[in-house]
Amino acid sequence: MTAGPAMVWQRNHRVAAPASCEYDILQIRESDFVTSANQQYRPEESCGLSAAFDRPLLSLLRALSRTVRLPAGALVNLPCSVLLLGILASGCTTYRQQNRILDYWARGDIAGAQREAAQKSASAGSGKDAVIWRLEHATILRSASKYEESNREFDAADAEMNRYAEGAKVKLGRETLALLSNQAMLPYEGRPYDRIMVSTYEALNELAMGRPDRARVNLIRAYQRQQEAVQLNQRRIERAKQEIAEARQREGVAQAEADPQFKGRLDSIYAPVRNLQPYADYVNPFTVYLDGLFFMTQAADGSDLERARKSFERALAFAPDNPYIRADLEAIENLFRGKPLPPTTYVIFETGRAPVRDQIRIDVPILFTRVSYIGAAFPVLEFQGDYLAHLEVSAQGKTQRTALVSSMDRIIAQDFNNELPAIITKTIAAAIAKGAAAYAINTAAGRQDEALGLLAQFLTAAFQAAVNIADLRTWTTLPKEFHVCRLPTPPDRRIELIAPGTGQKVSVDLIDGTINLVYVKSITTASPLLVSQVKLK
Repeated sequence: MTAGPAMVWQRNHRVAAPASCEYDILQIRESDFVTSANQQYRPEESCGLSAAFDRPLLSLLRALSRTVRLPAGALVNLPCSVLLLGILASGCTTYRQQNRILDYWARGDIAGAQREAAQKSASAGSGKDAVIWRLEHATILRSASKYEESNREFDAADAEMNRYAEGAKVKLGRETLALLSNQAMLPYEGRPYDRIMVSTYEALNELAMGRPDRARVNLIRAYQRQQEAVQLNQRRIERAKQEIAEARQREGVAQAEADPQFKGRLDSIYAPVRNLQPYADYVNPFTVYLDGLFFMTQAADGSDLERARKSFERALAFAPDNPYIRADLEAIENLFRGKPLPPTTYVIFETGRAPVRDQIRIDVPILFTRVSYIGAAFPVLEFQGDYLAHLEVSAQGKTQRTALVSSMDRIIAQDFNNELPAIITKTIAAAIAKGAAAYAINTAAGRQDEALGLLAQFLTAAFQAAVNIADLRTWTTLPKEFHVCRLPTPPDRRIELIAPGTGQKVSVDLIDGTINLVYVKSITTASPLLVSQVKLK
C-alpha cells in the first residue's frame, strides 16, 4: 500500500483502501483487511484509549511514507501497520465491561436488566456478539414472564448458532486480525450447553403458554442436542489439536508453554476449575429430568412412559441423593401397573447466577528488543456466591426442602476445561505475534528517526496493553443450580415458599390441575422470588 491518498484514515467513517495493501509478514489480503477493518473498527464500542491514538497516529502516518526491508526479508508497510494498530485497539473493552445487565440482574431489577438487554440485542444486529446478547435478552424476558418474546429471541440466537454449526467459516483475514488483537474479535458461535439450554427454556416457555405439543418438540430437540454435543465436542477437540499444532509452529510458542514459571502460574490459576467433577458426555441433568417429568405427565402411550423412566433413571444417576427423583420412578412404575398419578405439585427452583469470565494478565516469557510490553490475558471462571442453597416448601404444617438436580457450575466448567488447552496456546501465539509486529514497526520507525522510533514504541506499547484482553463472553443470566421438590397437592391448594435466612415468604394459591408445576427463580439472597405456575395435567 502506498502512502498518501491510497489509504484514508477516518475515525468516524469507513476505511478505504483502493490500492494494494500488502502486509506480507502477517499475510493479510487487501479484501480481508478492508472488510475486517470496517467490521471491527466501531468507535461507539471503543474505549477511551483509541481516541487518544488518533492524533499521534495521524502524525505517524504523515511521517512514515516508505516501505523498509527488515533483516528477516519481510516487507512491512508502515502506514498499514500503524493503521492496523488503531483499528485493533478500538475494540478494547471486555464483554464483562460492556455487560451492564449484570448490575441490574444481581439486584433483581428485571425491568432494568430487560431495558439494557433489549438495547444490546438490537444494536448487535447480526454481528459477532449477536448470539450472546440475544441469549441474555431471551433469559431476562422469560424471567419477566414474556414467554412469546423470549422464544422469539431464543429462536434468533438459535438460528445464528445453527448457521455457525452448519459450517460457516471465519475468513483468514479476520482470524489474522484476531491473532493480532484478541479472540473476542471473532464471532461468538454458541457453546454446546447454550444450545441445550435454549431448547430447554423454549420448552418451559411453551408449557407456560399452554402449548404442550410445542414443548414436546423442544424437549426432543434438547435430547438430540445432548447427543450431538458429544460429536460436536469431539470435532472441537480435533480442531483444537490442529490449531495447537499450527500455533506451536510459530517461533517461541512451544518454548513459552514449557517455561516452568509460566506453566506453574497457569496451573495454579486453573486448578480450582479443573478439580470440579464433570457430568458425563455433555449431559445437562436438569434437561434430562424435565424430559422425564414432561413425558410422564403428558404420556400419549407406553413409549412415552418408557422414555420418562429412562430419563428419570439418568437424572437419578447424576443426583443419587435426590429423594424426589426416586419418588418419580416409583410413580412411573405405578403408571405401568395402571395406577394413575395422584394430585401432585412440583416445585422447580432455579437459584443463583452462572459463572462469569474474568481475566488474569501474565507476562509471556518472550523477549523482543524495542518492545515495551509482552503480556497475555487468560480467561478464568469466576463462580458466583450469594445464592439460596435451597428453598423450603410448606403445606399443611409440613415443610420440605428442594434437592439439587443439576449444577450449571459443573456444566460450564466442563466446557471451559475442554476448550482451555487451545485457548492457552492461541493466546500465547497472539502475544508473540503482537510482539513481532510491534518489533517490526518500532525497528522501522527507529531507523528513520529516533523521535519517531520513541513515538512508535509508545504507541505499540499502548496498543498491546489496550488489546490484551481475553474473550469473556459467556451466558451470564443462566442460574447456578436447578433444584426440585414434589409433594401431594394439599386439599386447600395453598403452599408457602420460604427463602431461608432472608425473611422472604411467598404464599401460592395453586391453579386448577391434577399435576401442578410451580416455577421459582432466585437470583441472589436479596432479590425477590420470581414465581410462576403451569398446569402439567
